[in-house]
Amino acid sequence: MTRQQFRRPPTAQEAVLAELRRAIITGELRPGEQVLQDALAERFGVSRVPLREALKILEGEGQVIYRPHRGYFVAELDIDDLREVYRIRDLLETEAVRRAVPQITGDELAVMAAALEEVEHASASGDLATMTEANRRFHFELVEAARMPRLSRLVRVLWDATDVYRSLYYSDGDHRDAVHDEHRAVLEAVRGGDAEAAAVLLRTHRERAVSALERVLPTP
Repeated sequence: MTRQQFRRPPTAQEAVLAELRRAIITGELRPGEQVLQDALAERFGVSRVPLREALKILEGEGQVIYRPHRGYFVAELDIDDLREVYRIRDLLETEAVRRAVPQITGDELAVMAAALEEVEHASASGDLATMTEANRRFHFELVEAARMPRLSRLVRVLWDATDVYRSLYYSDGDHRDAVHDEHRAVLEAVRGGDAEAAAVLLRTHRERAVSALERVLPTP
């Protein structure tokens, strides 16, 4: 076995963190729902220590919140919170696209294309967790092509805060079909070197998601 082939097994904390992310992304743990630590520790076959450590990481990302004397709950946003997050994303990601498109490499375009295909395959099989992960790779390959690591970190924080809502959006087949069409249009604009077109397409992509989520999120 070569060094490249060796993969260190995940720690208990890493394994639990991955499972909690999957449960949130797929909607198994829904916004506002309490995270029942005893039940989850038994299900995962771990003590509560790695579970608490994983929850603290998710709390730092804004995906769960801690309420004294009650425990952890999956974070929930009202529509004003969501609009604010997406407005800030629009400002940051538009700048990233304008920087990225003129300098994106062939290898980076290939990663975007592969992620796009994985999104579509996962969508067809109803695998929302894999779809969400591939969707993230598609978008962040473009963001990171801007070569602005601080901007990338800020965008990741905003994405983390709204991951729980992607399962709601992706649960609708019409929404998934729209995502595929929008991704393909974005990729073609990036390949063609048209940064402004890519930025406009991504804005429409985000606005469609917000519009759909407005119908299911609570108003303040």
